[in-house]
Amino acid sequence: MADTFKLEIVTPEKKVVDTAAEEIQIPGKNGYLGVLPGHAPLITELAVGQITFRAGAEEQRLAVAWGFAEVLPDRVTILAETAERPSEIDVERARKAKERAEQRLTSGDTNVDVERSLDALHKAETRLEVAEGKVPA
Repeated sequence: MADTFKLEIVTPEKKVVDTAAEEIQIPGKNGYLGVLPGHAPLITELAVGQITFRAGAEEQRLAVAWGFAEVLPDRVTILAETAERPSEIDVERARKAKERAEQRLTSGDTNVDVERSLDALHKAETRLEVAEGKVPA
């Protein structure tokens, strides 16, 4: 069995990652999924969260939001709505987005779209965690 698999992470704008990886953690809709070379084939929907993968001695993290992942024994392909490396994250913008989402959720306004506000909050928190190098809880 191979020690690595081909990893591709693509957004509508660009190819974010194209490398050989030894392992990856993917934020699936029902929780995080760990993948090693030789994994059984599957397709899963992505949630908002961190993708963590190891390529050689280097561990990398990305903030992702929504999309799909296809896992094959020798390849993982991720099609994400957004995928950002720590250096690409505007920390101040993420902090402001978090504050706005928290204000909407605590406003008491019955017209607030709670699900959308929770998604915005989770996305902002994930972006901040990735930018600060924090491991997902």
